[in-house]
Amino acid sequence: MLIRIAATIILLLAASGATAQQEAAERVATFNDWSVYVAETNNGTVCFAVSQPQNTDPTGVDRGGIYFMLSNWPQGDIRNEASIFMGYPLEAESTVSVTIDNDESFTFLTRDDGAWLSDLGQDNDLIVAIQRGLEMVVRGRSQRGTNTTDTYSLRGATAAINGAIQECGG
Repeated sequence: MLIRIAATIILLLAASGATAQQEAAERVATFNDWSVYVAETNNGTVCFAVSQPQNTDPTGVDRGGIYFMLSNWPQGDIRNEASIFMGYPLEAESTVSVTIDNDESFTFLTRDDGAWLSDLGQDNDLIVAIQRGLEMVVRGRSQRGTNTTDTYSLRGATAAINGAIQECGG
């Protein structure tokens, strides 16, 4: 599974415009249900706090890798950029909802199989909610009309967020 996460991170870097070197993503730490990865790209170092859902619904649906990532790109002065990779093509012009502890909700805009926070002014609020929370629920809709719900544990999120920042010199 760790090789699959590293390979997915390399593919995500390539999709985001960064050219990843072969085998560039390396897991450097694990904190409960979250991990820290570092990737050396042609554009510099990128550090990620990454988790996969503990539960997905519906079960048995054919999906690729499902990840929630917080990325740090020091060369672009980007810190804790939230992104979600749902493992399937999302419905065009749809949104993905993220709810933390049935309390705070955030809306992500979709593109292909990924989603990014719709209001960049909420970055800090999202990070604070993740650090305080116990559980995060992500809901999306596929191009085929399938509604999915992915439940993430937030155990270890704070340590992974701090670890990714530290790995990228922050």
